[in-house]
Amino acid sequence: MADAVFTAAVAETAGTVGDPCADDTAFATDPTDSADHADETEARHRRAADRGDTESMSVLGALLLRRGDLDGAEAYLRAATAEGDRAAANNLGVLLHQRGYPDEAAGWWRIAAVAGSAAAAHALGRHFRERGDEPGAEYWLRQSAEQGHALGAYALADLLEHRSDVGAERWLRAAAEQGHREAAYRLARSLERKALGDAYDAFGSGRGIGPGRGLGPERGIGTGTPDLLQDSVAGRRDSPVAGPAAGRLGEAEQWYRQAAARGHRRAALHLGAILEQRGELKEAGRWYLTAAKGGEARAACALGFLLRDVGDEESAAVWWLRAAQDGDGNAANALGALHAARGEQQTAERWYRAAMDAGDVNGAYNLGLLCAAQDRIAQAEQWYRRAAYAGHREAANALAVLLLQAGDATGAEPWFSKAAEAGSVDAAFNLGILHAGRDEDRTALGWYRRAAAAGHTDAALQVGMALLRDGEEQEAERHLRCAAGGGSAEAAFRLAGVLDLRQPPPGSPGLGEPMPEKTECEEWYERAAGQGHRRAQVRAGMLAAARGDMESAARWYRDAAESGSRNGAFNLGLLLAREGSEREAALWWSRAANDGHGRAALRLALLSARRGELAEGQRWCARAVELGPAEVAERAGRLLEALHQELTA
Repeated sequence: MADAVFTAAVAETAGTVGDPCADDTAFATDPTDSADHADETEARHRRAADRGDTESMSVLGALLLRRGDLDGAEAYLRAATAEGDRAAANNLGVLLHQRGYPDEAAGWWRIAAVAGSAAAAHALGRHFRERGDEPGAEYWLRQSAEQGHALGAYALADLLEHRSDVGAERWLRAAAEQGHREAAYRLARSLERKALGDAYDAFGSGRGIGPGRGLGPERGIGTGTPDLLQDSVAGRRDSPVAGPAAGRLGEAEQWYRQAAARGHRRAALHLGAILEQRGELKEAGRWYLTAAKGGEARAACALGFLLRDVGDEESAAVWWLRAAQDGDGNAANALGALHAARGEQQTAERWYRAAMDAGDVNGAYNLGLLCAAQDRIAQAEQWYRRAAYAGHREAANALAVLLLQAGDATGAEPWFSKAAEAGSVDAAFNLGILHAGRDEDRTALGWYRRAAAAGHTDAALQVGMALLRDGEEQEAERHLRCAAGGGSAEAAFRLAGVLDLRQPPPGSPGLGEPMPEKTECEEWYERAAGQGHRRAQVRAGMLAAARGDMESAARWYRDAAESGSRNGAFNLGLLLAREGSEREAALWWSRAANDGHGRAALRLALLSARRGELAEGQRWCARAVELGPAEVAERAGRLLEALHQELTA
């Protein structure tokens, strides 16, 4: 039985059935010819062939072969072959192969190949490869490729790549340079893998649905004492490619463009991915659309994400639906996430199951997340286990979190370890928390370092704090800067504290002098303060006041006080009292004193004494003595005695 795919490859030329070389293409037809002109051409060649013209017999045989008239073609091709026409010998081989006589076809291809036909050498090489004779296949494919035959070069590259031979890229390039679109695509893939690493694949395990596309709980802000385990990974983009890798990626892009321009759907898909990574979203969308319209489900899915990211969820859903119906599990996950966000839990679950049925393990993970959000813990554990056993690292981490929350630390630790070893940054951080809870500080620090090296903000904070405790200030500062730059308010506060200790106390500006500029230390305090860090708000207020910026100081103190900071309330009271607003100051001091601030209680005692409210003053004095510190207690004791004498005089 004829091999249709093989025959199509043999016959794929720029308008010929057999050899595309210049001396063998006399029978090529112009695809733009009108039907009448084609009929006239065929009739002319038929008359000449019937008169015994060898070239016309060869051309007419090729025309009839392309039309599917094998019986009519064979006679003319055999006649031309008998006269030594190598193109006819090649095409006769194609005809016989289509009829199911591969060995006889190979005989004619050998005759044509020995006579110099690159197309026949290519066909013969393919024949030998089908038979498992790789040395024979390589010999003839190399003969074809070295004559400049694009199909021969591509087939040789395919054979060499199958054997992991480094020479494959050379022949892929040769075929691609002659316009072979599949060669251009595969060359681009090879260059892209070299540039970005073999593990990289923009469409490998799912474009971020599940971990990385916002289905799980977001990572919390570190507080310096890690007490919450994370079970999701915040979205991350790959780092920009630089150096020689950037050149390879740029060349890959050019070959993707060439293949995509010739209608290669997967090339358009990967070109879109490169452009999206670079931020050229409009052009990326055009290539995704081209590929999606051509039936590439992954492109339809990627186009849906682009539309979702610009706020067009309805259009995104249309493309995700199209991709999901074509079996794309990632798109099914995206639809599940969309319906889950709308509160349509049953529909979400249906799509997650569809994703799982399509072989996307993220479907099971997302079902676990969905069940966990509904407090269906037993079902969540079941889905997490299913995904974890299939190698889903974030599912393994989530399963470990569930087990730990249920009190099964022994069962949780192996899953944390498995997830961390597979590359889960959150699992590495969680292992750090686990070991820290056992006072295994050295082991905990090792896991924190591992997570921090992968960009985990809270882990970097923990490393920084551990190094500070060990007196390694320079190294601690580096990690704190990383964590603070990643958005950790606690890290920004502690970094500011490190810088604060290095600078002299700020002095108030003299009369007529401009207000001093903010220091880096104050800027970090303000960054933490802006995120609601109360201690940072108080310190930012103190530094602003020291610079003479009372407006900023009052704002920070008030923010801290309203968030429950007794130091913020006390300092705000001092500022208000200096401005003559003793009544409001007393309100803030009262709040601070009731929260346990001894100095605020002493201020209230002094204020009451000055107003002649001696009993009230005694009450606040007693509170200040109780709260301390020692200096305040001593002063409050003396004032209390004086008030007592005044009352009993």
